[in-house]
Amino acid sequence: MMKKKKYANGQKTYEQNGDTLTYFFKNGEIKAFGKSVNDIMQGEWKFFRESGQLWQVGNFKDNLKEGKWVRYDKEGKLEYEEYFENGNKLNK
Repeated sequence: MMKKKKYANGQKTYEQNGDTLTYFFKNGEIKAFGKSVNDIMQGEWKFFRESGQLWQVGNFKDNLKEGKWVRYDKEGKLEYEEYFENGNKLNK
């Protein structure tokens, strides 16, 4: 987890509510969110651009990328898909 709790402007950098961990940009927009138990990222996570637009969606297993990850371009179109196993990118 991040050590810095707030940006210089007072905006919090992250927030843990139950099993959900949310990271924020300096402007208050959500940077990423997903399940985190005992500081270990698990399951689906979503990542956003500072504008609030969805950027990436993927899964973690014990802090490592696992399964399908997708990235979207600035027009919201699928940019590419990647697959991971134990944090290692699989070749198609």
